[in-house]
Amino acid sequence: MWEDFKKFAFQGNVLDLAIAVMIGGAFGKIVTSLVDHIMMPLVGILLNGVNFEHLTYTIGNIEILYGSFIQSVVDFFFISISIFLFVRLFMRFKQQEEETEKTEIDVTEELLTEIRDLLKEQHKER
Repeated sequence: MWEDFKKFAFQGNVLDLAIAVMIGGAFGKIVTSLVDHIMMPLVGILLNGVNFEHLTYTIGNIEILYGSFIQSVVDFFFISISIFLFVRLFMRFKQQEEETEKTEIDVTEELLTEIRDLLKEQHKER
């Protein structure tokens, strides 16, 4: 049983997933800080200092905290945009790397083609 667990735990996919979860948690903190400390104060300035979290509606003894819901929607919007922009930037860098690798492969293939053609010519001359 221990051997089976070791095979499972040290398999590449499990380690990759664990690393992704840790990086995702750290990235979540960065995005939350970006939203809380940079974007929301700017939104507050644009909306004349309105803070959504304190907006309530009272019916009898019940207090409906609709401002917290609005704040959560705004947070989700900014977090989604931040993640979208980060992924887009990451994919652009990845695409540039792939294009560079393709160029290097194309040069190698071209040289191999030239070598093949030269060998064919030499073989025909004999």
